[in-house]
Amino acid sequence: MTRLSRGSNDNTSVSKDSRVSPTSDTSSTQSTAPTPSTHPVESSPQEDKLKDFVSAVLGSTEDTWGDIFKQAGRTYSDPKLVLFRGAVQSACGFSQAAVGPFYCPGDQKVYIDLGFYEELRTRFHAPGDFAEAYVIAHEVGHHVQNLLGISEKVAQAQQRGSREQANALSVRVELQADCLAGVWANHANEAKHILEQGDIESGLNAASAIGDDRLQMQSRGYVSPESFTHGSSAQRVRWFKQGLENGSVKQCDTFRTSQL
Repeated sequence: MTRLSRGSNDNTSVSKDSRVSPTSDTSSTQSTAPTPSTHPVESSPQEDKLKDFVSAVLGSTEDTWGDIFKQAGRTYSDPKLVLFRGAVQSACGFSQAAVGPFYCPGDQKVYIDLGFYEELRTRFHAPGDFAEAYVIAHEVGHHVQNLLGISEKVAQAQQRGSREQANALSVRVELQADCLAGVWANHANEAKHILEQGDIESGLNAASAIGDDRLQMQSRGYVSPESFTHGSSAQRVRWFKQGLENGSVKQCDTFRTSQL
């Protein structure tokens, strides 16, 4: 993946707390633990390089979604990026590193645990710049859903339904975010030719690596589809490819299809 250039990003903040050992469950559940104290992440060449890369990818998503919203007669509001290690407090509650990257609609911020990228390479065996970019683009996809009013409608429907129905809706939300990540990649590549040989495979590998079925098999030794909240590996790959190949938001309607 071609390195995206971007200067200092005033839309980024960084916090740090004690490192929390990741668990096998990467669903976005919130903890009731007390708010951690935060302070700037200690600077190092490797850390600074990673922060610059994350900031550059965010900048690319802002350019892409700004154009897409403008073409649709709407205004795109940039999310704020929060980089952290260990634990972080958001409008959605207290989150530990085990939660993984997440988006909070309450404060419209994308939260990225920098340590997750090491996990992506080691635990999930999904290395590469584009794999890391996919993670950011997926969370920005949730921001797009929030701006379009999709998140609120789904949350209301989940409150009315059973746990199993709520999980099923969550899967459709996550798969749509995967598709929207693909839409970003399509437009960014068309504008700046960011994709290099092997990048697409890297992104698809990342999508596959964090499918519910693979994660459950690793942690439990069996799979429970009724408890899926993000979708299977095959589903995540399919919808990411859908957005990547078509570059159209209209092709990302995971709510009106019977075949995920």
